[in-house]
Amino acid sequence: MIDTSVFDNKTVAFYTLGCKLNFSETSAIGKSLIEQGYRKVAPHEPASLCIINTCSVTDSADKKCRQTITKAIKENPGAFVIVTGCYAQLKPDDITSIPNVDLVLGANDKFNIPDIIAKKTAMPNKLQASPTNRMTEFHHSYSSEDRTRHFLKVQDGCDYFCSYCTIPLARGRSRNGSIENLVKDAQSIAALGGKEIVLTGVNIGDFGHSTNESFIDLLKALEQVEGIERYRISSIEPNLLTDDIIALVAQSTKLMPHFHIPLQSGCNEVLNLMKRRYTTELFAQKIATIKQLMPHAFIGVDVIVGVRGETTSYFETTYQFIESLPISQLHVFSYSERAGTQALKIEHVVTPNEKKRRSHLLLSLSEQKTEAFYNNFKHTIRPVLWEGTKKGGFMYGFTDNYIRVKTPYVIHKINTIESIILTAETISIEKS
Repeated sequence: MIDTSVFDNKTVAFYTLGCKLNFSETSAIGKSLIEQGYRKVAPHEPASLCIINTCSVTDSADKKCRQTITKAIKENPGAFVIVTGCYAQLKPDDITSIPNVDLVLGANDKFNIPDIIAKKTAMPNKLQASPTNRMTEFHHSYSSEDRTRHFLKVQDGCDYFCSYCTIPLARGRSRNGSIENLVKDAQSIAALGGKEIVLTGVNIGDFGHSTNESFIDLLKALEQVEGIERYRISSIEPNLLTDDIIALVAQSTKLMPHFHIPLQSGCNEVLNLMKRRYTTELFAQKIATIKQLMPHAFIGVDVIVGVRGETTSYFETTYQFIESLPISQLHVFSYSERAGTQALKIEHVVTPNEKKRRSHLLLSLSEQKTEAFYNNFKHTIRPVLWEGTKKGGFMYGFTDNYIRVKTPYVIHKINTIESIILTAETISIEKS
C-alpha cells in the first residue's frame, strides 16, 4: 500500500539520460507537474517525487541508467520514485528488482505521470507499460529551462528496424505533430525568449509520415516564426536529407549551416548487414553537395564500430572512407548486443579489445578533423549566440557553423548574438 502523504510535499527532482528528445520530454512532464503546484528542487535538495527518464541505446546506457536510479534514490530518501523511458520500456523487470523503485512506466506512459500523481489513491501496480503497437499518439514537448537553446520535438518513433537497433521496440512506429501545432510550439519558445531551436526526434527526416506533410515544409513554416533567430537540424538520415533541404539551409538566414548525419559504417557490406537504407556513394554525394553550397558548414557524423560482421578489412574500408570525407567531427559508438535484434544472427563477432582499438582510431581521426575545421576559420568573423553557463570566469557559445567559442563572462551578453573574430584565444575545442 502506497503512503500517499509523500505527495503532500510537492517537490520534484528529474534525472534525464540519453538523447535531446528525452530532455524535451522531461521538460514537458515538468511543466505539467508545475501546473499541479509542484516545485523543481535545487541541486542537492531532496525531493518528495523523483522521476528518472531513461535511455537504452547501448549496454553502457543501461548500466548508466541503473547507476542513476541508485543515485537518485540515495539523494532523495523517502521519495516516490518513478522510472520511465526507453530502458523502462525494454527491460522493466531489471528496474522492478531495484529496491525503493515505486513505479516503472514505459516510454509512452511517461506522459501519464501528472494524471497518475494527481489521482494518488488510484495508483497503478509497480509496473505499467503499454505495448509498442499502442504507441500511436504524438506527444508535443520542448525544453524550456535554457533561455538560449531549446529542443523541440517534431517526430517520434521509427519504421526502419535496422538490424542492430532497439529504438523501434522502445518508441514504436514513426509519427509526428502537425506543422500548425509545431509552429505554435516554436511561438511559445519565442515568447519565453528563446533564440535557438534544435529540432529533435528519432527519425526527423521521416517527418510528415502521420500528417501527410513534409520536413522541408516544416522548415519553411518555422522560418516564419518571429523571435527565433536560429534553427539546427538534429540527426537526419542521409537518404532523407534531400538536395532541396540542403539548398534551403544554404539560402536561409535562420537554418544554421550545421548537419548531423548518421553514417554508422563506411563499408557497403556492413551497411547491408545493418539494413541501412543508403550506400557510401550516396553518403559521399550528400557531403559533397553540402560543401559545394556551404563550404563553411559543420558536419557531424555518427559511426558504430565492432558490429557483428565487421571484419578487420571492412573496418579499414570504413576508416579510409571517413578519412576521405570533408567532415568536422565523429561521434563514435561501440556496438553492444541488444536482445530482440536481427544482428544477433550474424556470426562474425568482434572482440571487446578490438572494438576499443577501432574506437580509439576513429576518435583520434575525429580530433584531427575537428581541429582542422576550426583552424580553417581562424581570423574570420562569425556570429555567436552566448549562453549562460559560467566556467572559470568564461562564458561560452557557438557560431552559426557550430564552432565553440569563449569570452570573459559578461552577464548582459547572455542570449545575445555577437559577431566576433575567431582566434586561438576565443576558439574552445572540446575533445570527442
